[in-house]
Amino acid sequence: MKSRGWRRLPLLVVAGLALVAALSGTVYAAGKISGKTIKVKSLPGNRLALSSVPGNRLKPGAIKGSQLAPGSITGIQIDASTLGQVPSAVHAETAQSARDAETALNAVNAENAKTVNGYEVGCKAGTQPFAGACWQSAPSGSALNAPAAAAACAGQGGELPDALSLVAFSQQPGVTLAEGDEWSGDLPVVSSVDVYAVATVTPEGKVSSAVSTATKKFRCVIPLIG
Repeated sequence: MKSRGWRRLPLLVVAGLALVAALSGTVYAAGKISGKTIKVKSLPGNRLALSSVPGNRLKPGAIKGSQLAPGSITGIQIDASTLGQVPSAVHAETAQSARDAETALNAVNAENAKTVNGYEVGCKAGTQPFAGACWQSAPSGSALNAPAAAAACAGQGGELPDALSLVAFSQQPGVTLAEGDEWSGDLPVVSSVDVYAVATVTPEGKVSSAVSTATKKFRCVIPLIG
């Protein structure tokens, strides 16, 4: 029995020494192996523990955009100055230019518009703009008394001009007042209920007057919107 035990002893010693050697090699490897001793590209990325390599250890351009997980980078991490103009921004600028052009066109159309809220705007044939209204370019074809002349203008949506405005209009290029004066809408003198004077303007542009029953030619002033 004793001889057999001694024969087994060397085997146990050898096994123990082997275990000690193996453990010693592991400890040695753990203490001696660092990142500097690892060859380039000798370790695949899937062998690295998560967060074991910080971002400042990566070379610029080492990771392509196609290799990033969706949502892994937000606007906070992106330097906006490094980004070019996105296509939608180009379209936005074009759209803004189009809106500006449309606004300018609408302004021109509004200036040249012929209607406003369904009403005609501008001066009809036979009239010309003056003092914010449309004045008949020529005097009436027939002479009427003052009340009839006022009624004729009212029927056209206008009125007789006041005397001083008629004087100013008479001085416009190409304008000539009728011989024998033209009626205005002013009443300078009232002598009685049925007899009154009405201001007139001479072809020379001077203010005069005549009784309302006299017959004279006239011209009407019609608003721009009629």
